[in-house]
Amino acid sequence: MIPDSFIQDLLNRVDIVDLIDGYVRLKKAGANFVACCPFHNEKTPSFSVSPGKQFYHCFGCGAHGTAIGFLMEYSGLSFVDAVKELAARVGMPVPEDDIRRPHGGTSRVSLSEIMARAARYYYEQLKRSDKAIAYLKKRGLSGEIAQKFGIGYAPEEWQNLGTVFEDYTQTELQTVGLVIRNDQGRLYDRFRDRVMFPIISQAGEVIAFGGRVIGEGEPKYLNSPETPLFEKGQEVFGLPQARTALREKNTVIVVEGYMDVVALVQHGIGNVVATLGTATTARHVRKLLRQVDRIVFCFDGDAAGRKAAWRALENTLEALPEQKSVGFAFLPEPEDPDSFVRNQGVAAFERLVAEALPLSEFLMRELAARCDMTSAEGRANLVADAKPLLNRLQTPFLRLQLIKRLAEASGFSQAEVEHLCGLSPIARSAPARAPRQAPSLLRQLLRMVLQKPELAANVPLAALPDNSGEAQALRRLCEAIAEVSAEIGAPPVCSALLERFRNGEDEGVLNQAAAELMQQPFDEETLDEEFAGAVDHLRTAANRRVFEALQAKVARLGVTDLSAEEKQQYLHALRQGSYQSNDA
Repeated sequence: MIPDSFIQDLLNRVDIVDLIDGYVRLKKAGANFVACCPFHNEKTPSFSVSPGKQFYHCFGCGAHGTAIGFLMEYSGLSFVDAVKELAARVGMPVPEDDIRRPHGGTSRVSLSEIMARAARYYYEQLKRSDKAIAYLKKRGLSGEIAQKFGIGYAPEEWQNLGTVFEDYTQTELQTVGLVIRNDQGRLYDRFRDRVMFPIISQAGEVIAFGGRVIGEGEPKYLNSPETPLFEKGQEVFGLPQARTALREKNTVIVVEGYMDVVALVQHGIGNVVATLGTATTARHVRKLLRQVDRIVFCFDGDAAGRKAAWRALENTLEALPEQKSVGFAFLPEPEDPDSFVRNQGVAAFERLVAEALPLSEFLMRELAARCDMTSAEGRANLVADAKPLLNRLQTPFLRLQLIKRLAEASGFSQAEVEHLCGLSPIARSAPARAPRQAPSLLRQLLRMVLQKPELAANVPLAALPDNSGEAQALRRLCEAIAEVSAEIGAPPVCSALLERFRNGEDEGVLNQAAAELMQQPFDEETLDEEFAGAVDHLRTAANRRVFEALQAKVARLGVTDLSAEEKQQYLHALRQGSYQSNDA
């Protein structure tokens, strides 16, 4: 892998402020620099860059990361390519012989390399398949579009990938879903005689494939299974290719299939993506609304298309923030996006998207269609059916509008609709501001250690609770600091630590702690004293947990069933008196 010492040295030499200022004009604001976020459209700057932490964070859409992360997110580069670009800027040669991801990421990167090799193989095979080329030409796709999306072809044979990988039996091929082992133990390729669509992550890595059958056959589309690289409920097809068009249009069009995406791009409509053989999820919606302010779901106008649109609506409600919008456009039967554009033209399709039904309109129309609005029972059912949807909706302004519409349609008053749906009346009077919750003791320690990594050596790991995600993150952070410090002879910088945990289970909590530090760093003069106090609280909380466990055992079994060591602990705790509450 790329040594941690190299990542540390690289991030020490690269100034994240200079880097980002080359893409987005930054302005000084206190200790940090700010700009309008390059990852979502906004008028008031919420994108902040910390020269001290060498970290950026958008308080609007949540985008965050280091200099490496910025290049990956902004330019769609892979981790390795981002490292190479930064290294070239400061004249550092990248250790090519062992180019792997940091923080134990060798396994993940090995899987990524396998997928990249398979994608190259499929792409080369397309050039040799007259049948596949004829199919794509029939669908109106040019060689330029095929190259842009890396479209390939999987031949008909059962073990094509045996010519690509020396060891066809290696378990990694099965792990990434390229090879299947049947009940008899025989290995064979998952994808055979299919046009292949590589699914590319925002980091520019091939993480999965979709295979489209040529001619007749089932299933029509065959997708990679979920793997360590790929979660269907999070990824969309075509997002890296759509990046420029999304910035220009500030709207993303979500269609049903791979061919719909590439066909629309062929017609010059670039702001289009597709979900991957699964219903649209809240994670899809959040991901897309980080890029744009508007989503338009474009589905067939038949029953299946409307059913898919309704599922998309249900999963959008909990992910829709204020000042973002979602619309629904339906194609007339029997058109698909490609045929519609061919028959009606690009302008007609763009008009269909521009005039898409707003989410509120689609929701009310569908609910009303399911009820007999001429009867009292039907109007009551309308409100009953709306109740779970209103409770999932996170935007109070839109919720209020829907409550008013429901009141008008049902004959109930607005207050009655709110009561029947279990909702508190909105904006009747100014509510008292809820007190700001203080960060937990563990979160404080995380932030302290990120601000001053040398403190990690004094964190009592044995005193950390076992059932806390923050505790696990703190433990692994301290272990990582010790490991890197031993390697490079000095504590690592914050940005290098965050890179070490990229794609790991602790990435989220560590990045959030780093973002909080940007808003409210600790005073360097009092940090050591605050840290010592936090450690004392941590030990007190640990002692209390031990005492309570012993006390419960005594109540259940009696003192005589305690071991000699447990008796000593218990008596010592009793002599010490009551403990402070456990705030860890």
